[in-house]
Amino acid sequence: MNIKAMDAANAYANVMKNQGNGSGTDKIGSISGIGNVRGEGAGTFSDVLKAAITDTSNAVGGSASAGIEALNGKADLVDIVTSVQNAEMVLETVVAVRDKVIAAYQDIIKMPI
Repeated sequence: MNIKAMDAANAYANVMKNQGNGSGTDKIGSISGIGNVRGEGAGTFSDVLKAAITDTSNAVGGSASAGIEALNGKADLVDIVTSVQNAEMVLETVVAVRDKVIAAYQDIIKMPI
């Protein structure tokens, strides 16, 4: 599966916006240089990275909790599938961003001094 990093980031921002957290679009848009229409600052790259890692951790934890509730017979199948798909999407986004960071690092290393 070939996912462009910006497509993955925009998909993640749309999910965060649909869940009622509108800050995801502003942060991602300001890093890429597009989408920051209101002129608000998104903070530093490390702040955005920390937020992404926290969201990833929460999504994976939520998926694990849904799995445990399913084993106990307390969760609906729809909730479990939604939780697992959310965790999968978040992890794919993180992997896509990681791949772009590694590619950028390799490009920097190849530059002549």
